[in-house]
Formats: sequence, structure tokens, C-alpha cells
Amino acid sequence: MAKFKEIIKSYKESKSSSVTIYVILRVLVVACIIGQAVRGNWSNVFLCVLALLLFLLPIIIQSKLKIKLPTGLEIVVFLFIFSGTVLGEILNFYEHIPFWDTLLHTLNGFLCAGVGFALVDLLNENSKKVKLSPLYISLVAFCFSMTIGVCWEFFEHTADRLLLSDMQKDTIVTEISTVELDPLKSNTAIVIEGIDKTILYDKAGNELATIEGGYLDIGLYDTMKDLFVNLIGAIVFAIFGYFYTKNREKYKFAKNFIPEKQIQ
Repeated sequence: MAKFKEIIKSYKESKSSSVTIYVILRVLVVACIIGQAVRGNWSNVFLCVLALLLFLLPIIIQSKLKIKLPTGLEIVVFLFIFSGTVLGEILNFYEHIPFWDTLLHTLNGFLCAGVGFALVDLLNENSKKVKLSPLYISLVAFCFSMTIGVCWEFFEHTADRLLLSDMQKDTIVTEISTVELDPLKSNTAIVIEGIDKTILYDKAGNELATIEGGYLDIGLYDTMKDLFVNLIGAIVFAIFGYFYTKNREKYKFAKNFIPEKQIQ
């Protein structure tokens, strides 16, 4: 515990800007914990506690791995955690603000590309035998970001199947194209257009629910949208990273999101 307090003290002394954001967000999360506990929403209390633990990750990573996270990156990470847990899940921004999930997935693609870029760039800068081209480093950053994005979608799908959650949000569609309705089983897609409603029945013939407005997609559209915007974020950072490695003094913007090795 004493060592952990030393880490926190050292962090506060070195990064006043990110510490201010860190403290403000922690206060807001604690207030949210109290409010949710009074209402008896214990699942939301758990999310808030998880957010508090995630807030500690940048501090612990810097101490244990001996790397320096730029202040800009830390602030964005803190805001990202807060936006995904408290604003997204508890205050339901995902439903009330249509682009909220899209924004976070785009930002995730951008940030993960920065982490992937740093992993290779640190090796490239500190090795006399390895000299990688800017294009190669940017490509690795892009691939790293997309891998994280795919793994997250795997997690969402697993949670939906095992826990019966709905992390892969469903979409109402009015048109489907499927070979399942081909009576000849000849692998010919049957197209059904202008779907107005879908009625669900159980095996006994009892009506379970009516889906107004069309047919219920089971998460494919959401998954593909998330991966697409992750790709956009990854490409944007890869471009910034490419120019940064070409001229580190002229193109400094990317440096705000690239972890660096701590100077001993």
C-alpha cells in the first residue's frame, strides 16, 4: 500500500493537467455510486467501481512498464472510460444519442493504433540493428488496432450468447436476402422487400412479440458498423504516424497519443 501511495504521489507531481481531469472524473463516479446505491441499482454500482479501477490503469502501467503516457493520451483515456461506463451504460447515452457508440469505437480505433505504433516505434528507435520504414510501422499500428477491434466484437458476441445480453445492438431492417428460404436448396438468395412487421411465436403457437417496422437483425449491422468506424480511426492515426516518423519535429500531433520510454 505504501508503494502504491508513492506511485500516486509521483504521478500527481509530474502531471497536473491529467490529474485534474482524473480527480474530477473520480468525484463524478463516486457521486454516481452513491446515487445508484440509493436506488438499489447494484449492477450500475459495479460499473462505477469498474470505472474507478480502470482509471488506475494508466498510472499502474506507467509505473510497472516504465513507459510514459503523454498527457493528451491520458486525458482522452480517462474521458473514454467515463464516456463508455457512466455516460454510455448508466446514463444510457448509447440509446439517447445515436452516434455515441460510433464515436467511441472510432476513438478506440485511433487510440489502439497509437499503442500499436508505440510498440514498434520504441523498438525501432532503440535498436541499432533494426530500422523499419515509416510505412511498415504505420501498417503495424493499423493492424494492431483492427485486431483489438475484432477481439472486442468477439467479446460482445460471447457475452450476448452466454449471458443473453445485447451488446451487439439489433437493427430493424425492411429487406432481407437469404438462401434459407430457397425451396430448392440451390444456394439461390431469396430477396424479401418491404417488410412491415415480424410476429414471433413459440413452439406451441403462442404469440411472443411483434416487431413493428420490419425484421429484427441480430447484431450483424452493429458489428460491421463498429469495425468500419474502428478502421477509420486506425487509418487516421496510421496516416498521422507515418508523417510523424518521416519528420518528428514538423508533425508533432501524433506524439500526443504515442507512449514513450521513460527517461531514467
